Amino acid sequence: MIIRELTTHLSVADQLTLDDLDRVKEAGFRSVICNRPDEEGEPHAQADAMARKANALGLEFRYLPVNGASISDSDVEQHAMLLSEVPTPVLTYCRSGARCAKLWALSETGKQNANTLVETVDKAGLSIVDIAHRLS
Repeated sequence: MIIRELTTHLSVADQLTLDDLDRVKEAGFRSVICNRPDEEGEPHAQADAMARKANALGLEFRYLPVNGASISDSDVEQHAMLLSEVPTPVLTYCRSGARCAKLWALSETGKQNANTLVETVDKAGLSIVDIAHRLS
């Protein structure tokens, strides 16, 4: 598990395991959002199992599966709504963390400068240059 901080209230991570949730709780996160579809790629922890474990630990858990290759405006709106509803700090995760970073950056369009968004994600060790044209 690699956690990358984007803001004081939001971090992104690569694919979490059930055991990772204990460390997520210990790290002080209060909410977890999964953006990776259950049926995507190699076997990984399914969202309902993650939700049960997260809830048992006292973490809020939300599942918003998003196709990383075609993030829609609706995906961005739903993600922004979830971020506004759950307690912070929030950890979002997918296969690598990049899709979560893209969702966040797209939800910040109009609130922050496009270059600032790209630089913030870059400093966290990910890249969103492929969606930079959507950030203006």
